[in-house]
Amino acid sequence: MATQTQQPAAGALYNALTAGSKIIGTIIADSDIRIDGTVEGDLKCTGKVVIGEKGLLKGTVDCQNAEILGRLDGKIEVKQTLALRATSNLHGEVHTQTLIVEPNAVFNGTCSMGPKTPEVKK
Repeated sequence: MATQTQQPAAGALYNALTAGSKIIGTIIADSDIRIDGTVEGDLKCTGKVVIGEKGLLKGTVDCQNAEILGRLDGKIEVKQTLALRATSNLHGEVHTQTLIVEPNAVFNGTCSMGPKTPEVKK
């Protein structure tokens, strides 16, 4: 079930998809989001994306910051920092400014870092 929860310490709102829940389609989040369930589709977030240890995302992610503890199969574009934690499993394409990879993290794919160059239309 997708819920919007208030963090007691910071008072900031964030979105969450709890374990056992599944979304097929596109998610657009105007604040941070945590995925502990399954998403098949695209996720666009103006804040931070956290994929929890039991979380799975198959598709594309576009966000400011991301922390992966679970599994991501697809493409991720992070404008600032992407952190792959020890339990993470990422298969796909990465573009980010800063990449943090903990020991035991699994990363199979390609990575480009730095400012994204605009695509030239022919």
